[in-house]
Amino acid sequence: MKNLFVIVKALALSALLATSAFAAEKVNINTADAATLDRVLIGVGPSKAEAIVAFRKQNGAFRSADQMVGVKGIGLATIEKNRDRIMLGGVAPAPAKAASGKAVAAKPAATKAKAR
Repeated sequence: MKNLFVIVKALALSALLATSAFAAEKVNINTADAATLDRVLIGVGPSKAEAIVAFRKQNGAFRSADQMVGVKGIGLATIEKNRDRIMLGGVAPAPAKAASGKAVAAKPAATKAKAR
C-alpha cells in the first residue's frame, strides 16, 4: 500500500511539472522586438512581427490585444490563438474626454489665494 502511495504521488508531481512546462510564454506587445514576437506568437512570422512593431511605432502603444487587427495580416483568429500569450504594458492612460468626445486638459488643482 505504501508503494502505491509513492507511485501516485510521483505521478501527480510529474503531471504538475509537465503542465507547467507547457504553459504559454507571454510577450508584451508594446515593448517586444520583432524576433520575440515571431518566436512567441502563434501564426506570426517575421514579416507580421515586423508589421506589429511598425504599427506600434506609427500609432503608439496597443491599449488592447484587439487593436492588433489594425496590423496588416493580423486578424481576430490570430489574436484569439494568442490571447493567453499577449501582455500589455507601457500604455499611457487615455486622456479624459468631455461629453462632446474631445480630449480635455486636466484642470490644475485649486490653490488658496495668498493673504496680502
